[in-house]
Amino acid sequence: MRRSAVFVPHFHWDREWYEPFQVFRHRLVTALDTVLETAEADPDFRFTADGQMAAVEDYLEMRPENRERVKALVAEGRLAIGPWLILLDEFLCSAETIVRNLQMGWAAAAELGGSMQVGYLPDMFGHVAQMPQILARAGLEHAALWRGVPGSVEGHAFRWRAPDGSEVRTEFLFDGYDNGLDVLLVPDQIGRALDEYAQMTAGRWGGDPVLAMAGTDHNAPDPLLAQWLRQASDEDRAITVATLDEYIRKHARDEVPAVVTGELRSHVRGNILPGVLSVRRGLKRRMAVAERTVDHAERMNALWSTRDDSPFLSLAWRKIIESSAHDSVVGSGTDETAEQVEARLAEAAHLARAVRDAALSERAAAVPSDGHLVANPLAAPRTALVEVDVMAPPEGTVLVATAADGSEHPVQLVAQAPTVLSDERMDASQLERVLRRIHRRELFGRQIDHYELAAGSLVFHLAEVPSSGPFDLLILRREVAAAAAAHPGEWRVLTLEEARATALVPVTVPACGLAGFTVAPAARTAAPGTAFAAATATAASLSNGLVEVAVAADGTLEVTGVDGTVLRGVGRLVDGGDRGDSYNYGPPAHDLLVSDPTEIAVELVENGPLRSRVRITRVYAWPAALSPDRDVRAERTVPTPVETLVELRAGEPFLRVTTSFLNQAADHRLRFHVPLPRPAAVSASAGQFAVTERGLTAEGGWGEYPIPTFPASTFVSAGAATVLLDHATEYELTEDGSELAVTLLRAVGSISVNIHPLRDEPAASEIPAPGAQDLGVRVENRFAILPSAKGWQAADAVALAEEFRNDVLATRGTAPAGGQLPPDTAGVRVDGADVLVSSVRRVPGDGLGAGTEVRMVAMADAGATARVLGGFTRVTTVDLLGRPLDTVPARDGVELALGPWEIRTVVFR
Repeated sequence: MRRSAVFVPHFHWDREWYEPFQVFRHRLVTALDTVLETAEADPDFRFTADGQMAAVEDYLEMRPENRERVKALVAEGRLAIGPWLILLDEFLCSAETIVRNLQMGWAAAAELGGSMQVGYLPDMFGHVAQMPQILARAGLEHAALWRGVPGSVEGHAFRWRAPDGSEVRTEFLFDGYDNGLDVLLVPDQIGRALDEYAQMTAGRWGGDPVLAMAGTDHNAPDPLLAQWLRQASDEDRAITVATLDEYIRKHARDEVPAVVTGELRSHVRGNILPGVLSVRRGLKRRMAVAERTVDHAERMNALWSTRDDSPFLSLAWRKIIESSAHDSVVGSGTDETAEQVEARLAEAAHLARAVRDAALSERAAAVPSDGHLVANPLAAPRTALVEVDVMAPPEGTVLVATAADGSEHPVQLVAQAPTVLSDERMDASQLERVLRRIHRRELFGRQIDHYELAAGSLVFHLAEVPSSGPFDLLILRREVAAAAAAHPGEWRVLTLEEARATALVPVTVPACGLAGFTVAPAARTAAPGTAFAAATATAASLSNGLVEVAVAADGTLEVTGVDGTVLRGVGRLVDGGDRGDSYNYGPPAHDLLVSDPTEIAVELVENGPLRSRVRITRVYAWPAALSPDRDVRAERTVPTPVETLVELRAGEPFLRVTTSFLNQAADHRLRFHVPLPRPAAVSASAGQFAVTERGLTAEGGWGEYPIPTFPASTFVSAGAATVLLDHATEYELTEDGSELAVTLLRAVGSISVNIHPLRDEPAASEIPAPGAQDLGVRVENRFAILPSAKGWQAADAVALAEEFRNDVLATRGTAPAGGQLPPDTAGVRVDGADVLVSSVRRVPGDGLGAGTEVRMVAMADAGATARVLGGFTRVTTVDLLGRPLDTVPARDGVELALGPWEIRTVVFR
């Protein structure tokens, strides 16, 4: 029988990793120069550009003169590009980022001739459950990948099924994306080596040709590759060269028996390097902030701005997507790489913030300057608390907030600002220096309301919004010069600000809508009531009528939920050593776990009625580092105060928690524990359009010990406890399922270590990464505890996680003070239990007129019904690349039946 094999020349290109982006790009340009020259010199040569357009675009930015050469090879089918913009880490970004990545990659490939029709995912550290649906709803029927595939797959392909039932045929690169290289080690022995490899792996291939991936990291294939393969091909062996797209289209068979449903996180055929979920936690936080900010900006720009700021938003998304690369946000690079990723994510947030604030400014122009405008980014109405700066009332006076409809609501003062900003004495000859501080009317960030000038005295009265008439700086200069000449000697210059305070105000805002309010002294003695029970606190307890919290003697919490569920010992902190690296946690052989504080202090911070807060400070003696042999923690300890701010808000069924400490210890892992009333055998975490259930173990077998730490993005639930999250992190069910542990910090000092207790082979070179220790960094984590005996779905965790993560937006009005508040205004509203709204954005016309695109997901096994309300007359269903599928009229809203875990994208016009 004649053996057949298909070689796929390619490279895998990490855009940044153990070198920063621009250093790697210099190598990239050389590599792709070689690829183009090889392809043009040898018609048999083919090349697959790693499935990501970033490598191609980064190259063409340096070699723009080669654009037509690239297009020609794409047109001939000899260069396979796309479909992704960048090869991402699927668990450390939002699902919306995954979708935008695919959209941008597809569009970029189209400009060069079109994308290959394969969702190529060669080196991601595991794969999310909804990836098959994402690919299928973009029109892709095939995927190809390596890591995470379970041991049940015995062949080289399987049907990968998403929770909604969508499937893609998936080529399993079971020996990695470089399995063909060993065959090529000795060019004149390729035939023999191929025979041995084919025989060794025959059980995988059956009657199909061997797929030999001929490429590795950061190197072009040898220019003589196609020549070697022609020489090795004979009557016993049929050897061809193809792109990955060609191989799959020609040899993919429909009758693939193996089916795998959901996420791929098995260690059985490749390391999935789970420690990247928790290292350099600052990058994970910045990713979440950037994603939220651009999401809010898109919604505000689409619904409330007359200006289309899509170019700014596209640039923000691109920077986020570039940062989602599987060696970028994961934090497995050098310190200089991590710094570049952090700066890129910050820049994305800056771009989005500018768009968001500009949209709000347009609407704030209709709100009087003694009032505030509040915007709700969520597609459901809500009552939320906002902090605003107001004039402090006289002692004993009660403030109220008045909404546009005239209703009044209580206000809680939480801080008072100083009124004396400066008190100086100087010679009259120096007064001109004081006047140089004034910029037109601004002084110390405020506006000059009026001033008092007398012999030897100049007093400025500042206000946020001046109530007096015009101010003329030239007149002030003339008057001061005359007074200084008339009264030489010492002067007193006093700068006073009107009494200001920070007020907490409850505001009811329509779905994706706007609301306004003003704050003023109550017209009657008694303050108006609220629909919610007051939030109250003492130094030992908090309550809001829904949740009760008691502070235990050891500083942990007893939290009682709405349904009476009690969680005891919440907030136990456990610190242990970590001799691992950026890829894998590594416990020292003789670890010392520190869980008991040496000191405990409890302080009442706020006592309602809208928000109550208690601060718990626990001091721990953490070992300063590992000892020289790395299997024992050092004897020297550093006393570390850990502040835990616990907070209840009126009307919220969960407890907000913020932990904060200055990290002074190296080589350690700190986790926040939530003991469960009874052991749980299953956990569930939300992220990337799904809620995924997991057991107490993970499948191993390759060379990486499968510790059961798992990813979570928006919440994690086990038994009666659900933890709402601010950003992606890792968690584990410990003590045989008795405690849920969420990682707050994992501090290590190396990209990879050569000898690792839980991993057989190095994941990279042993390069120092001192920044990954987070030494001298204030580490803050924000989350919420939601007790519920019936689990996450009965507790409405999907909706509550959205409320927790997405604050309302507030800005001061800019119209003349004393005017009428504009009426509250709704944007797009989506009603429906278990419906997640992932995106609301402006889209261009495409012949049908500009529209508003809304992406929704049914986050439940039973599906969901979404009723969408807004000012539109027709609705078009589109695929994930924006291509229209059908259009129907819509009057008074539209009702959409979503299947289980279905992603639906619609455009309203």
